[in-house]
Amino acid sequence: MSENSESSPLVIKNVRVFDGKSERLETGHVVVRGRRIDRIVPLTDEVAEPDDARVIDCAGEGGAVTRVLMPGLIDAHTHLAVSGISALEVLTGQDGLVHCKALAEARRVLMRGFTSVRDMGGPTGAIKSVIDSGEFPGPRVYPSNAAISQTAGHGDFSAVYDAPTALGGPLSRAERLGIMRVADGPERVLAAVREQLKKGACQVKLMAGGGVTSVYDDLDVLQFTPEELRVAVQAAQDWGTYVAVHVFDTEGIRRALDAGVRSIEHGQLADEETVALVASKGAWLSTQPFAVGDHSFPDPRSTAKDAEVCAGVDHLFTWAREHGARLAFGTDLLFAPDAGDRQSRMFTRLDRYMSPVDALRVGTSGNAALLGMAGNRDPYGEAELGVVRPGAWADLLVVEGDPTQDLSLLADPGRNLSVIVKDGKVYRNRFG
Repeated sequence: MSENSESSPLVIKNVRVFDGKSERLETGHVVVRGRRIDRIVPLTDEVAEPDDARVIDCAGEGGAVTRVLMPGLIDAHTHLAVSGISALEVLTGQDGLVHCKALAEARRVLMRGFTSVRDMGGPTGAIKSVIDSGEFPGPRVYPSNAAISQTAGHGDFSAVYDAPTALGGPLSRAERLGIMRVADGPERVLAAVREQLKKGACQVKLMAGGGVTSVYDDLDVLQFTPEELRVAVQAAQDWGTYVAVHVFDTEGIRRALDAGVRSIEHGQLADEETVALVASKGAWLSTQPFAVGDHSFPDPRSTAKDAEVCAGVDHLFTWAREHGARLAFGTDLLFAPDAGDRQSRMFTRLDRYMSPVDALRVGTSGNAALLGMAGNRDPYGEAELGVVRPGAWADLLVVEGDPTQDLSLLADPGRNLSVIVKDGKVYRNRFG
């Protein structure tokens, strides 16, 4: 449960502050009023504590100031509706089960310290609304709503004997639930994009290449014609936002970039030249440090495809750093109700490719910049995310130790996150 009302100030005392960008930690106190950070007071100055203030004193034994306050983490690629639920439950459960499980997962995501997520496929518009209203705890949600797939693409979960919807066939279970939308041809793609925007999408997600869990396609399959992609990009731009695409391989990435796509999701099979192209175009590479064993599949074909993707992770991160690509971090957990703690562990894998400070930048202010690409469709755009500075949203964590030196502390949020604040409300406080 959350604590303190919006009218009462919150004072978090005696912390070292990582502001989301700077390597240097400032020592002092952070004051929150309402939903935003009001000011940061140096340790040498007196901090006012009004009678109605909620005070959290983070000083250690003997008054030592060792704990680090930082912005809440951001996961740039989640699927709230289908991560805390099994595939069997999606297929056989009542429709409402997906939404109920998503709300339960949203709370767990928040308590792992992820105070914002970009949801890249699923019926999360209503979930976002009840979280924003304060009725249920959870992160800020940037929904894409249904991800859009072509027939036989990554996202077509119809049976092989069903006719495509474009030819009069039935909707698949995934389409009926709003997880996916299958659209063939520019007109249907245009309608599908507008449908997601109508439902409150912050950005639009298309499947532009084969997938690991796909039934019908291999990883090298190109999906959506250049015209179909351009129609989607134009429709999103008309609403002041952008298109992100699921794609792993070089040719798919290049086709997407040529069409004006702004965010490449995954990309682990790209060659170095294509990664350099992503960087030169100023597009985002929103990727995941996958490892063999993160996912299990009943289909040996999917297991083999997963191994191929995981084998490309090290090259992708190395090339992205060398060429200065705009790198975002996400987890892309699917159908893993008992593996949610992997979200935190995956983030700490970033220290294989960069310093802890750089990893923290990616997971806070960096991912916030990607979320801000939603432009006119950004539901939280009136204040900054991913930073600790006056006027920014009060999404804050207090860590037992210094994650700028030891990123692995964040792999165990149950032990090492002593304070969790989102939107100015305290959801965990181990100091009183």
